[in-house]
Amino acid sequence: MKNFLIVKLSAIGDVIHALPTAYALKETYPDCHITWVVEPPAYDLVNMCPHIDEVILFEKKKFKSFRGFLREYGPLKRKIQLRNYDAVLDLQGLFKSAAIARLGKAPIKLGMCNMRELSDRISRPVIGPHANGHIVERYLDVARALNCRVDEVRLTLEVPDREADIARRIFSQAGANMDNDYAVFAIGANWPNKRWPARHFAQLSDRLYDRKIIPILVGGGPVDEQRAAKICSYTEIPPVNLVSRTNFKQLTYILQQARLCLGGDTGPVHLAAGLGTPTIMVMGPTDANRNGPYGQPGNAIEVDRPCRYCWQRACPKGWDCLENITTEQVMAKIEEIL
Repeated sequence: MKNFLIVKLSAIGDVIHALPTAYALKETYPDCHITWVVEPPAYDLVNMCPHIDEVILFEKKKFKSFRGFLREYGPLKRKIQLRNYDAVLDLQGLFKSAAIARLGKAPIKLGMCNMRELSDRISRPVIGPHANGHIVERYLDVARALNCRVDEVRLTLEVPDREADIARRIFSQAGANMDNDYAVFAIGANWPNKRWPARHFAQLSDRLYDRKIIPILVGGGPVDEQRAAKICSYTEIPPVNLVSRTNFKQLTYILQQARLCLGGDTGPVHLAAGLGTPTIMVMGPTDANRNGPYGQPGNAIEVDRPCRYCWQRACPKGWDCLENITTEQVMAKIEEIL
């Protein structure tokens, strides 16, 4: 097999989980060409992966109007059909990804085990041995269906030197030194009930300063900026606040050098785990068996509530889902790691 088309558009965490599939294909078919279709938020991540040869950007917003669809469809189709593929992998499993997978000329079209929105009409779902396991393994089952060995699960990202230099300068401007031990706090998440309380982050921040480890806040957008301000206001010594100050290339470099990372079930935390950084994930509405820090199952701390794994974006009971995960629990896990 020589040519593969992978369709995995978003979200950040899901794209991170899917990236080892590219390495699995290259591991078995070292001379193959991999084309990946992705949406803008995850473009930088996919573009840093050395196992991906071509990245096609799908800008969904431009397709929302009838005029926009007519303008954008032709160029997208031509880009995709510049090659004939041996296999198309729809790792999104939604209507929009199925529409893109349909454009790829290939005798084989496969998708992941839990496809939705009629996407299984275009690509055959692979119900592999890990259909009830971690999402990384569910994606890799699609590669296994193409006779990939998957001897090693690897997420390789190459940060450009310029971005690494910028990351070091951002650190320095914030009053920190990357050569010292530091811990990254990913303070946000798309779901409100995936966010550990600000006061807990603040308490842990002070505890880490006592251990000579600098706490670093990362995230982006107005909600995370407000949370960062709260966390800083609750601390005795404010942590280093890099919220909304880095792009994903710079964040990747920061995570690569970190002593550890902490946060909820969210993209930057999955990125840290994929890079091999010791990663603690606090979890409530989602299941660690599926979404925990890959390769570090012992570092998932799940809330002790009978309603956990509800898979609801906001708690229907009005509870602060992760409040019951205490600073002491997290600090004990950090002591294990250190």
